Amino acid sequence: MSTAPPPQFPAGFRWGVSTSAYQIEGAATEDGRGRSVWDTFAHTPGRIADGSTGDVACDHYHRHAEDVALLAGLGVSAYRFSVAWPRVQPDGSGAVNPAGLDFYERLVDDLLARGIDPVATLFHWDLPQRLEDAGGWLARDTAHRFAEYADLVAARLGDRVKLWITLNEPFIHMSLGHGTGKHAPGRTLLFDAFPAAHHQLLGHGLAVAALRARSGSPVAIANNYSPVRVVGDTGADVAAGAAYEALHNRLFTDPLLGRGYPEELGFDQTPVRAGDLDTIAAPLDVLGVNYYNPTGVRAAADDSPLPFELVPLEGYPRTAFDWPVVPDGLRELLGWLHRTYGAALPPVQITESGCAYDDAPDAEGRVPDPHRIAYLDGHLRALRAALDDGVDVRGYFVWSLLDNWEWAEGFTKRFGLVHVDFATQARTPKSSYAWLREVIAASRRGPDR
Repeated sequence: MSTAPPPQFPAGFRWGVSTSAYQIEGAATEDGRGRSVWDTFAHTPGRIADGSTGDVACDHYHRHAEDVALLAGLGVSAYRFSVAWPRVQPDGSGAVNPAGLDFYERLVDDLLARGIDPVATLFHWDLPQRLEDAGGWLARDTAHRFAEYADLVAARLGDRVKLWITLNEPFIHMSLGHGTGKHAPGRTLLFDAFPAAHHQLLGHGLAVAALRARSGSPVAIANNYSPVRVVGDTGADVAAGAAYEALHNRLFTDPLLGRGYPEELGFDQTPVRAGDLDTIAAPLDVLGVNYYNPTGVRAAADDSPLPFELVPLEGYPRTAFDWPVVPDGLRELLGWLHRTYGAALPPVQITESGCAYDDAPDAEGRVPDPHRIAYLDGHLRALRAALDDGVDVRGYFVWSLLDNWEWAEGFTKRFGLVHVDFATQARTPKSSYAWLREVIAASRRGPDR
């Protein structure tokens, strides 16, 4: 970690933290909440590393006031949370669940009372199980149901949510949920998962129209991006890197910014109907960028069903997830977006950036996490360099406020600025929480003040 003072950011820069509903809320069967694909997946033996579920998670549903106080103590200007579709619309269509909307209204009002901007993500992977039973994101109708749900949420909260995010990481949901089966709903379609990509993006476009009809707040999508590092020097290795870049970074960005789908992927375009690409390319106010690490890629073996092979990047520190820590990858990624899309690129906010380490309380009950401080320090410096290079970046959200239920890894990976004892639900701010609080305060004070 650098010993130099943290970099300064422009006035009005948005400092935030992020969470998602299924990972923290709990209350899985309370107050009319319906079942999601993640409820089903987590309760299927062998799917989750430690056999746990998100039934209780961080119990945020009952403890949200305590968590809002932690946000206020941190000094953030925004909180990115997700709305659980099955809590609002238990079957994914039809009648709304008033208790579900009441919860999010309480949360939003509590945030505003503390001077914190509510940033609401409408879909963070927890599709209502009834919709999955009808085909899920492989079915075109799900896109229309998503727009209906967006309208319901915006009708209640559209005057108070300060930024809408339609989808979180549609690439990850397509690839892990529908391609390899590592995430819910557990489908293993590989490249035949393209309909799940198209229908998510169509749902995004339809939801943009619904949100703008109800709310004057800006609208975004949060994409996961990974700079591609080709491992090898053959023509086949270079081609593999280009294929992976088209899949991971361009499949969910080219159509959003009016370029259509990358032709070199060769996907069957049957799900794409007349007018769909215009709907998907509805102008964005913000592009949310989730960055964790670059990806090493080389040519695949001749018998592989994929045109590339993912390989570890050597020579970097690693997180508890075994991800390489490459802060400059954030600068590299933002520069790639800036060069690739030019004037079509809307202002950017970093909607997720964070790391998992095996944090534990010491003998005095404190939770030191110097590796996370070094990670955040390095990534903020890389972000400052990207601004200096001319990229319009207006916010940075840390993943995550709390240690949470980390999808297929269960409770085995800790990303939080705040340690959670999952047996007692006790919250303990880590040393990174105090560090970030001072960074935010210093940035607001300005240099030499």
